[in-house]
Amino acid sequence: GEDKWHLRKARSLIKLLALSAGHHLHREQIMDALWPDVGTKAASNNLRRVLHSTRKTLDPALGSRYLASEGELLTLCPTGALWVDVEAFEEAAATARREREPAAYRAALDLYAGELLPTDRYEEWAEDRRQQLRRLDLALLVELADIYEERGENGAAIEALTRVTAEEPAHEEAHAALMRLYALSGNEAEALRQYERLEEALSKELGVGPNASSLALREEIASGRFPSEGTRERRIALDDSASLGRHNLPATRSSFVGRETELRSVKRDLARTRLLTLTGAGGCGKTRLALEVARELIGAYPDGVWLVELAALSEGALIAQSVAAALGVREQPDRSLTDTLVDFLRAKRTLLVLDNCEHLVEAVARFVDALLDSCPHLRVLATSRESLNV
Repeated sequence: GEDKWHLRKARSLIKLLALSAGHHLHREQIMDALWPDVGTKAASNNLRRVLHSTRKTLDPALGSRYLASEGELLTLCPTGALWVDVEAFEEAAATARREREPAAYRAALDLYAGELLPTDRYEEWAEDRRQQLRRLDLALLVELADIYEERGENGAAIEALTRVTAEEPAHEEAHAALMRLYALSGNEAEALRQYERLEEALSKELGVGPNASSLALREEIASGRFPSEGTRERRIALDDSASLGRHNLPATRSSFVGRETELRSVKRDLARTRLLTLTGAGGCGKTRLALEVARELIGAYPDGVWLVELAALSEGALIAQSVAAALGVREQPDRSLTDTLVDFLRAKRTLLVLDNCEHLVEAVARFVDALLDSCPHLRVLATSRESLNV
């Protein structure tokens, strides 16, 4: 907790390293960031004092293991995996831009936790990264809206762009896109009101008016000439399987409401770890929650989201067969099915949903451990009355 850190600069040091590439920085880079206005000797003395305090706070006996010195480099958690939400967000954003699927964009946007380090608002070393992440979040929303518009899902596109203008009222590109979408939906009055919102926001925040293209769009809509001959309404006729993504999840039979916080929490936790188990008593809704999470992540996993139901299995030896059946993997002579599955999944970005593991928990744990050990892009979401303890 923040109360354990006696020196504010010690907290800043940890944050600075966590945000840096590879979680390491040269000592001079750290001194320039944390003490930009003092001489080299004073900054070096300050760093030495802060290092001592930081290591003592991390672990009085083994602080150097978590904050190591190697020559002039300082490294945070050099021997273990360090999960940083910023990195998870940026990685998910890159995946979304590769896949161009709404689900992948939604998964990335769920990982954006808002303003970076709000308690360090006036630290120069945090400000650039803060603005970079904010711009990335807004850019993803604009791109998602563009994809929705291409698919003819104007309502979803409007919702995404409304989030942009709520966050950045003077975002002219988003306002213009909203004007166009409202007009395409036959709501010219709302399109014109959107122009008024743009005009007001630009005047208030920047002291300028809308650019020529926004004004021309407004005139087209007001005069009834929109869409004009030069305006092309984008539509892509998609094959059903392509729009749904690769999965074997059952169709929903009823709406799922009231658990949005849990949905977001589980998706974030799944981005942090390669194995996540939803535990709880029978009948508490573990399976339904897991299926909703998996359904929202279709498209975020280019090699598919696959459900494997284990409740009917009587012995652990059948686990691999059930997974193979879900994935369409065939057994090979003179080879274990687990090894065959490892080879099949090794380079794939896949989500496996293993439902009802409790009666086979030890066998499931061994099987999952073998897969995760050799398949770096595989993630497993399990439901069980007890943890797998892998």
